[in-house]
Amino acid sequence: MRQRIRLLSAALLSLIAIAGCGSKQAESSKPETPPQTSAQPVSPAPQPVVSEPQKPDVQEPPKTVVDPAAELVAHMSLTEKIGQMVLVGMDGTAVQPDIATLIKDRRVGGIILYSNNIVSLAQTVKLANELRQINRDGGGKLPLLLSADQEGGRVSRLPKEVTAFPASRVVGNTNDTKYAYRVGGALGEAMKAVGLNTDFAPVLDVNTNPDNPVIGDRAFGTTAATVRRMGVQEMLGIKSLGVIPVVKHFPGHGDTSVDSHFGLPIVDHDLQRLRSVEFAPFASAIQEGAPTVMVAHILMTKLDPDLPASMSRIVIHNYLRGELKFNGVVFTDDMTMDAVGKVMAIGPASVKSVLAGADIVLVGHDPAQQKAVLDALTDAAKSGKIPQSVIDASVTRIAKLKQSFRLSDEPAPLADVTSLNQHIEAALKR
Repeated sequence: MRQRIRLLSAALLSLIAIAGCGSKQAESSKPETPPQTSAQPVSPAPQPVVSEPQKPDVQEPPKTVVDPAAELVAHMSLTEKIGQMVLVGMDGTAVQPDIATLIKDRRVGGIILYSNNIVSLAQTVKLANELRQINRDGGGKLPLLLSADQEGGRVSRLPKEVTAFPASRVVGNTNDTKYAYRVGGALGEAMKAVGLNTDFAPVLDVNTNPDNPVIGDRAFGTTAATVRRMGVQEMLGIKSLGVIPVVKHFPGHGDTSVDSHFGLPIVDHDLQRLRSVEFAPFASAIQEGAPTVMVAHILMTKLDPDLPASMSRIVIHNYLRGELKFNGVVFTDDMTMDAVGKVMAIGPASVKSVLAGADIVLVGHDPAQQKAVLDALTDAAKSGKIPQSVIDASVTRIAKLKQSFRLSDEPAPLADVTSLNQHIEAALKR
């Protein structure tokens, strides 16, 4: 019995030994796990950076700013350019063949109407629209300047049925700048109502000479301060209605004793006096955005002892454009006046004016003289006496003026005269 028990025990021990051996083999077959440590995990090795190929350093060309006016001028013929630089008067109350020819063939850029051209509101609108149509049908690249001297007082061109405007002296005596602005606005409204877009006003002369035969009550006053304050406001009022104001008569016609329609006025003031009195209103107007200036036929001996201001490069280029910084359009006064005729023939005088810095030569009368001016300017341009750059600069200024005021050759509507007069009277009421 004891022998049997011993055999069973030995067998059991053998089985236990075999089981233990298998367990150890199983444990030895597991992969070893590395011991845990407190060290930070190791970052993966950096990958090589492949840089993009460098782009060549190419400077982009600057964008070209196209000037619409200069672009237009570049495509104009010489005839068209010279025509833009001449503004002419006409005969009669309806379109005559000579004025139609000047517009269609010589391409004149503007017309001035005087009292003998104006009968009624309806007739003036009809005339203005016919002139526009001739320019439009003839392929005019720029609309016409249609103008008149509408100052008020004794220099008025509007039809009699339109309410009369007071003289500038009456406006100046109020010393009310808001009133001057309202009068300017009413002038602009009246000009538009008769189909015109340019007013040769206001007068910025300081009337310091009581014996002055041509200015007098056309001036706002006898001091630079009054003329500056009131005249500039009237200019701004005209401009606010989309009508081009032309301030006049630079460098100052107020202290003259000769009417430039009949002779050449001479002014002997020195530069200090001219700057403080005659120049002052024009300087203020230019600072306030005057688009145009008319230059007078006056001999300013201390500025240029040889040539009238309208033909003097010293006056126009050095003082008006240089010192006063005027960059707009310069008109001459009417070249058919005796102040010019007694100095030289109208053709050569007009060439001198353009070389001096004038942009538009005004030839108010006589088809023969108008033709003489157009021919003289054309010949001077062809010969090189007037450089192409001078012509292009002037015509570009003219184009910019017409574009900035949005002038058009589309027909103007016929205004109701009753309504127009009510507006004018309301503006003139104090």
